[in-house]
Amino acid sequence: MANTTIATPSSSVRQTQGNALQRFLQATEIDTRLLGMIAALMCIWLGFQFFTDGLFLTPRNLWNLTVQAASVSVMATGMVLVIVTRNIDLSVGSILGFVGMIMAITQAKILPPLIGFDNPATWIIALTVGIALGTAIGAFQGIIIAFLNVPAFIVTLGGLLIWRAAAFLVISGATVAPMDSTFRLMGGGAEGSIGATASWVVGVIACVIIVASIINSRKQRKRFGFPLRPMWAEYFLSTVGCVMVLAAVWVLNSYYMPVNLAKKYAEANNIPWPDGGLQIPLGIAIPVLMAVGIAIAMSFLTTRTRFGRYVFAIGGNPEAAELAGIKTRWVTVRIFALMGALCAIAAAISTARLNAATNAQGTLDELYTIAAAVIGGTSLAGGMGTISGAVLGAIVMQSLQSGMVLLRIDTPLQSIVIGIVLVMAVWLDTVYRGRAK
Repeated sequence: MANTTIATPSSSVRQTQGNALQRFLQATEIDTRLLGMIAALMCIWLGFQFFTDGLFLTPRNLWNLTVQAASVSVMATGMVLVIVTRNIDLSVGSILGFVGMIMAITQAKILPPLIGFDNPATWIIALTVGIALGTAIGAFQGIIIAFLNVPAFIVTLGGLLIWRAAAFLVISGATVAPMDSTFRLMGGGAEGSIGATASWVVGVIACVIIVASIINSRKQRKRFGFPLRPMWAEYFLSTVGCVMVLAAVWVLNSYYMPVNLAKKYAEANNIPWPDGGLQIPLGIAIPVLMAVGIAIAMSFLTTRTRFGRYVFAIGGNPEAAELAGIKTRWVTVRIFALMGALCAIAAAISTARLNAATNAQGTLDELYTIAAAVIGGTSLAGGMGTISGAVLGAIVMQSLQSGMVLLRIDTPLQSIVIGIVLVMAVWLDTVYRGRAK
């Protein structure tokens, strides 16, 4: 019998089947859940734009929306890992409040007698103390969960009460202010933005990274014999990615510094004030850059490292992961330690934006963070979730909140809407997993 060989399509262009939409999605490999979230976000934006008489989709509101979503977005990236491993963390808002208070006390009470106020090292010391404390708190809770076998729900519920009370007791409920001037840059505002030119530079760099990553992905697929996307799909993804980045930069550059701040800026830089005033673009806010940088780092951690593979293996089947030799308990401790560190970074953003720390800071942020992760496609059953989805979920949550504020909806009704959205997100996740089986 003659030997025959069958050519495999592994190194060829991916074959697609189905109708035009299915072929498009298969060729571009776009996540349908992510696409659905983007469509839902567009509907929310257009709806609020209509009901607010054109106030929602203004550069000012969109700029503020990105800044306000930054802290929740940072925590949501960590909550993805927590929920993927079938755990939950109800203490993130309280940790944010407590760590934010400690950072504020460090720079407003402890350091001034030692090195003076507004010392160049103040913000570094305060941020380091905060991250170290947040990591320690997260690791402590993770040890109780992993080694004492206390459910994460109970441990973090206790943490919610303990750290909220600690934020009150540490300074007897007083508000601590002001913050170090350099530290305040992490909160955004006129001074905490990088300006138009630097924003365009960041946008161009982001476009280069997008194109380079797509080219590198194609090379890696070809190297290991994986199916390749059609060239038109590669061009489409590159173009769409770059257009979205540059459009976002254009919108953020379209928001100009308020008149009173522009006058102070002109006086400080000896710029004559023209009759029509100065239009100084704020550009990308520093907290937004921090949130994007953390999202990129967390995406790399979850998709390109052994630790990330361990996290999803534990979420998919904890018993099998244990039998495979994964030290599941220590992975759990590291996840909660990482969650604590991200809470500290979010606390720095929040405290810097308020230029103060209060014992109520971060209240209900745990709900917004969990909702952002779940809305972003993280399954409460474990084993499924993406960082990009969580970031998009944070933007959805902030969009709902900002839109309702513009509509002057009462706070209790806002909470009702957020609760309904969270329940619907979990229901949709249940339906999606049922159809995927």
